Amino acid sequence: MKFEDYRIAEGLKKSISKLGYKKPTDIQYKSIPPILRGEDVLAIAQTGTGKTAAFAIPILHSLQERKISGRPDGVKCLVMTPTHELAIQTESVFNKLGKHTKIDTFCIHGGVDQEPQIEQLNKGVDVLIATPGRMFDLVSQGALNLKRVEILVLDEADHMLDLGFIKDIRDLMRHIPRKRQTLFFSATINEKIKKLAYSLVTKAIRIQIAPDDPVAKNIEHAVAFIEMDDKRFFLESLIRDNIESKMLVFVRTKLRAERVKNALARVDLVSDSIHSDKVQSYRASTMNSFRIGELKVLIATDVGARGIDIPNVDYVVNYDLPETLENYVHRIGRTGRGSQKGQAVSFCSPQENKFLEIIEKNLGKTIQRIAITEDDYKYTLDISEDNSQDLKSLLKEAEQEELKHKKRRGRTKR
Repeated sequence: MKFEDYRIAEGLKKSISKLGYKKPTDIQYKSIPPILRGEDVLAIAQTGTGKTAAFAIPILHSLQERKISGRPDGVKCLVMTPTHELAIQTESVFNKLGKHTKIDTFCIHGGVDQEPQIEQLNKGVDVLIATPGRMFDLVSQGALNLKRVEILVLDEADHMLDLGFIKDIRDLMRHIPRKRQTLFFSATINEKIKKLAYSLVTKAIRIQIAPDDPVAKNIEHAVAFIEMDDKRFFLESLIRDNIESKMLVFVRTKLRAERVKNALARVDLVSDSIHSDKVQSYRASTMNSFRIGELKVLIATDVGARGIDIPNVDYVVNYDLPETLENYVHRIGRTGRGSQKGQAVSFCSPQENKFLEIIEKNLGKTIQRIAITEDDYKYTLDISEDNSQDLKSLLKEAEQEELKHKKRRGRTKR
């Protein structure tokens, strides 16, 4: 079935055609009809499968039909997302698909001045995309009324639970009508998510796109065994060998992100970092620079890059190995989006072998190994342009970074 065969608004079909979408993905094919019928949906599908369009297309059609027939003003659809970046990205998808409709979409999130957001809300919004913190701020101030919400979407629900938003989600129910359509989208499913989902939906249609291999077939992924203190040299080598490639590097902590960025700067390699300590304007600017290709290397924590659809990422590097299969799949799913090919490499230190065992056990197979001979390993260290390999200078740098980090945390608390 092609998109042109769906019984949806012509303006929507026009946008879909301009975006180059011809046939729906599996999650879109299975989700769009029940959403159009007004049914609740619980959908589980891996990252990169087109989940946002799967709910945006039928929502835009339904709201367009209601707008033509006339209806009261107010937010009719609320989409909750866990991070600023995902909220902005979701808004972009709605705006592109809804370009030839009469639906007004708006995004609110923290880290920026709320007054322009309040001003826009007062003008009228059909679809509101929001992160929990800013949304509740505006509700408590009386600047946001959710009493006319007809469709609730919880996107990246598993990540919202990871970030501790379960209380916020339950609190939200006090502010929206009990009679509504609820769409629950998640990349993973466990008992905790099931319990939350079934407390919110009514006779939901359950859709699960679960291939035998949770890693997309167009992603080549492998692991290299590298000592923790040597990882920066191998990252330097990988970047120099692929100097024009767009590379997303994942680390475990905000402090690690800054250390890796500084290590690359020492060898005259340009990179930038994104994590929750960065102000929103800086994060948005950095993401845009990476998205359009001005910035080639972006270092990120899981919170900074979860759910982000960045085009043409050539490499994902797990500089620090994640602790779970879910995070592994989410990370490497940043490359190989849609029909594009992608590559992912993980650096595994002896301390991280336990994480690799967990990932492979849950994956059900062994991840391909990158063979590094003793001579090649030594050569990679020897050719590095990093002149600060001595322990004293590295410890001093680490102390300075830790001090800066403590000062930033102190300012945040105040």
